[in-house]
Amino acid sequence: MQDTQTTVAAPHRNPQRWVILGVICLAQLVVLLDNTILNLAIPSLTDDLGASTADIQWMINAYALVQSGLLLTAGSLSDRYGRKKALMTGLVLFGLGSLAAAFSQTSGQVIAARAGMGIGGALLMTTTLAVIMQVFDNEERPKAIGLWGAVSSLGFAGGPLLGGALLAHFWWGSIFLINIPVALLGSLAVAKLVPESKNPQGKRPDLLGAVLSTVGMVGVVYAIISGPEHGWTSGIVLGTGAVGIIALAGFVRWELHIPVPMLDMSFFRNRRFNGAVAGGLLVAFGMAGSLFLLTQHLQLVLGYKPLDAGLRTAPLALTIVALNLAGVGAKLMPKLGTAGTIAAGMTLLAGGLSAVAVLGDKDSGYGYGGMLVGLLLMGCGIALAMPAMANAIMGSIPPEKAGVGAGVQGTVTEFGGGLGVAVLGAVLNSRFAALLPGAIGAGAAGSLHEALGAAHTPELREQVQDAFASGVSASQLIGAGAVFVGGLLAALLLHRANAAEKAAQQAQGPAEAEAPAA
Repeated sequence: MQDTQTTVAAPHRNPQRWVILGVICLAQLVVLLDNTILNLAIPSLTDDLGASTADIQWMINAYALVQSGLLLTAGSLSDRYGRKKALMTGLVLFGLGSLAAAFSQTSGQVIAARAGMGIGGALLMTTTLAVIMQVFDNEERPKAIGLWGAVSSLGFAGGPLLGGALLAHFWWGSIFLINIPVALLGSLAVAKLVPESKNPQGKRPDLLGAVLSTVGMVGVVYAIISGPEHGWTSGIVLGTGAVGIIALAGFVRWELHIPVPMLDMSFFRNRRFNGAVAGGLLVAFGMAGSLFLLTQHLQLVLGYKPLDAGLRTAPLALTIVALNLAGVGAKLMPKLGTAGTIAAGMTLLAGGLSAVAVLGDKDSGYGYGGMLVGLLLMGCGIALAMPAMANAIMGSIPPEKAGVGAGVQGTVTEFGGGLGVAVLGAVLNSRFAALLPGAIGAGAAGSLHEALGAAHTPELREQVQDAFASGVSASQLIGAGAVFVGGLLAALLLHRANAAEKAAQQAQGPAEAEAPAA
């Protein structure tokens, strides 16, 4: 451990640092792909397992919520016991969970397997960024984080494309089996290449804090998912929502009073940190929720097969890769600043989401109706905003707390994404149920598949499809609004933080100049 720290701090850089970056980016990619790859299998899961919309949302959210609930604890574990050990453990758990999910026979089994994958994903997401902070020096670290951010962006956008290719030739379980060789190869590469590093003054993880945060997030999101089905004033919705809020309040209170908190609440006194967190939460909310809707839009509204739908998301992924490889974000950041880059990226993303929602209807199609333009705009926005957001969060946290810092960054992304799927999915369900023809029973409002099965005439089927398309459009517009507001909020808070720092530096200047005379 001591040797590792000395190597990082010495003028001689680790000769394998870029290979190490490639290994940990591969681990990061497979975790983030799994956030979106499942979206394209929704129709297959609905047909084969009889999954309802709520079941599908839980298949997605079980992974995201377990992961987000454990990220801070995983960061503390990696700091205390070693980031290399945490990486290898995460890869093994992720591979085992993927194997279980691939051969699940019921929706409940898929949900349970996805929750297990979330444990491994939490270890992977925190340690990848923490290793970057240790292996690269101050000069090269921004470039390394930029490449890491590019891979993260590609993971969000590339899931539908990979999922479409797999589903065109194999059954839905193949989207999980693809993770297993990556986990095996990644484990071997980590064991051979990645140096061990840990904080010699690390503390034990805050287990109670992890339990409280996980219970709180699950309770709140479960209430949101169940609202359209059970009614917003039903006992189960109000009860689970209340449990979630109480648990989150208990989490904050606990973290404020323990000597070694999982999440140091003093971070929230930093305006730069607050701006990055608020913007990151809202952009993850809008992006994850909208990608959840986008795959359904392409398949269930525009009528594309899984592979065709995946191919039509390719412009989104290719735009992200092209812009990041060209270093557009890195070149713009010195000119626009972090705040300006985030605001510009999130504005472009919001515009793209709006174009998809308003212009991408079934009559206009893909190329000429605004869907393609919307995807290109979304790609430009993600390529600018996400690496800048990661830099903003990590730059506001002390380097010695890299694991916890990565946990905060991952928690913001995962929790925001989980809420996005839940909230925008709830909006879709509510809008769809409200617009269904009266001849369709209320019990069929849980999913498009059930409603179409209950429609016995061509006219009713068309009305059901129109109702679903309207629900998708309304949800996408809400996601676009969240992204736009997030960009403005993050830019405002970061701008104020920068102004406050400059004012403090200017105030210290004259005082230091007068000190010798005194």
